[in-house]
Amino acid sequence: MKKLRRAAGFSLLELLLVVGLIGVISAVAVPMYDRTVSGYRTIGAARGLTNGIAVGKIRAAATFRRVRIYVDLSTNAHHLELLDRSVVPAHWTVEGGTTSMPSGVSFGFMSMAAPPLNTQPALAQAVPCVQDDGTAIGNTACITFNSRGVPVDATGAPVATGGLYITDGISVYGVTAAATGMIRLWRAYPNTSQEWVLQ
Repeated sequence: MKKLRRAAGFSLLELLLVVGLIGVISAVAVPMYDRTVSGYRTIGAARGLTNGIAVGKIRAAATFRRVRIYVDLSTNAHHLELLDRSVVPAHWTVEGGTTSMPSGVSFGFMSMAAPPLNTQPALAQAVPCVQDDGTAIGNTACITFNSRGVPVDATGAPVATGGLYITDGISVYGVTAAATGMIRLWRAYPNTSQEWVLQ
């Protein structure tokens, strides 16, 4: 008669060791994963904002009318608007849909003190949007392009103060529109440096 062999398995100590190792690896990996996903979310939002501004500039030139990117700072969303001069008085109409910032990303510039080099005289979101009668709309920011794709103010004069800034609490991205119409994307890490880097 054959002797039955005892089935080999893992001891309780070995199982606890493996579970402990998984816990340590998870404690290190999860925060790194969260930071990586947050970074991708923020750069995606910044590129989306840059593309929205570029589309507004091109749409202004294509339709020979003023176009603005309208940012609602309270809801962290933006959309394009075209100035409709076919009616009196002329008024702004929404073009396309509204884009909202992803979770954890909002309009702001944290503790940054100065704007990117050769962009704005002072760090600030773009000028407030105006209603059809010219009165400012609270908690908004607008970059308006004329039919030549140049940023202008409410009177139609070229300006070099167009900038929109978003943050995820770690990094700040800024999109600036120069008086020439050049659109640039910048990045800074306020917790380590006050330097803007062109992307």
